[in-house]
Amino acid sequence: MEYVKLGRSGTKVSRLCLGTWHLPLTGRKDQYGVPEVDTEATIKAMKTAYDLGVNFIDTSNRYHGGMQRTDLNHVGNAERIVGKFLSQVDRESVVLATKVRGQMAPWMNGEGLSRKHMRWQLRESLRRLNTDYIDLYQLHWADPDTPKEETLSTLNWFVEDGKVNYLGISNHPPHEVVEFQEVANARGREGFVSTQELYNLLERGIEAAGVQVARRYGLTILAYSPLAQGVLTGKYFRNGEWKVPALSRAEAVEDMRAKYFTKSSVKLLTELEEIAKEKGATQSQVALAWLIKRGESLGVTVVPIIGVSRPEHVRENVASLDVKLSHDDMKRLEEVS
Repeated sequence: MEYVKLGRSGTKVSRLCLGTWHLPLTGRKDQYGVPEVDTEATIKAMKTAYDLGVNFIDTSNRYHGGMQRTDLNHVGNAERIVGKFLSQVDRESVVLATKVRGQMAPWMNGEGLSRKHMRWQLRESLRRLNTDYIDLYQLHWADPDTPKEETLSTLNWFVEDGKVNYLGISNHPPHEVVEFQEVANARGREGFVSTQELYNLLERGIEAAGVQVARRYGLTILAYSPLAQGVLTGKYFRNGEWKVPALSRAEAVEDMRAKYFTKSSVKLLTELEEIAKEKGATQSQVALAWLIKRGESLGVTVVPIIGVSRPEHVRENVASLDVKLSHDDMKRLEEVS
């Protein structure tokens, strides 16, 4: 395993981060008709990653693990599962990240980035995660109703109180990241060490301005959906046609099929498969290797957030660190992505 610094901090994280937005499913549904997450299989995959040197885990207070849009009956499920995993390893050996912002209750102040909501949700996340501190606490997305000064001062209080080590931001327009960082600099406060954004071969919008902002402030880019929800693994496009395996993300998320099952995706997947064959690697490994190398060429550190599925998939993704892409390989992918 390779390790890199988390932003401009002294803490080192694995080159790959374990994500928890989509977790293994049992094939059954609960009383609400929602797919059940297979807790045992999830923890088994997490342990595999841990044994391979992955020390970085990302979750959110909103995540369920089997729902794209989590309802209030299922929020917090992923954090609880991560908490069970943490109880089986040395907590100090793990860099734990979670998020705050989304709706967690039906009442007023049940969501947002206000001091009231964040203080409540920090307490709740700590309880669900079975820990007394969080390494990286991230703003999940923007809250236009709350002044940035209030949000930032609350986050700094968490750090000063020892409940949080570092601060991160996610799904914010680049100019808002700049505003937060400048407020922090002007007030002599703790700013962000990371920014978590959508980034993969099919979706490179972050390169328009987000990368420049990350480089300016020394932010590590945590790239979520680095395999485009599994599309870049090649499992959905085989022998010239699209297929949807049972219990896959594409089966559970209809919007995903509309977004990715396109002619332009076919062109990229065809080239990706060809390069993978030449390298003796899988398409997933080449896609992850591209993301890491692309970050290096842009002068930023990119840490892909890989999914938790089966132990063999975790091993496959970790092996992407051994895939070396040439300038010609990068150029070929650049032309079709």
